[in-house]
Amino acid sequence: MHLEDIVKALKLRVVSGEDGLAAEVLGGYVGDLLSDVMANSKEGDLWITRQTHQNIVAVASLKDHAGIILVQGCNPAADTLDKARKEGVPIMVTDMPGFEAIGKVYNMIATKKGPDPST
Repeated sequence: MHLEDIVKALKLRVVSGEDGLAAEVLGGYVGDLLSDVMANSKEGDLWITRQTHQNIVAVASLKDHAGIILVQGCNPAADTLDKARKEGVPIMVTDMPGFEAIGKVYNMIATKKGPDPST
């Protein structure tokens, strides 16, 4: 699934990285603890968080995430936006609570992947 499809379906507000919306979203990760996200998220994940400081861009870049969704209307700090623009990291904002955003993203990805052959 492409990031732009998720942006359109969930009506996310893109605040940086518009050129990266063609990225393939392979999965997702939810977390606000940077060390946890660094240890457990994967390349191609869409990271969902409430964190807004510039270190989220460093983690997303390091892990090669498809992008970051900030929930509950949290807007990134100015230095975060500057860094995201320089590094081409897509950041989107939604007013949805995290639980709702996570569920919608999960359902979109799961539907696109189809049934799990191991079940």
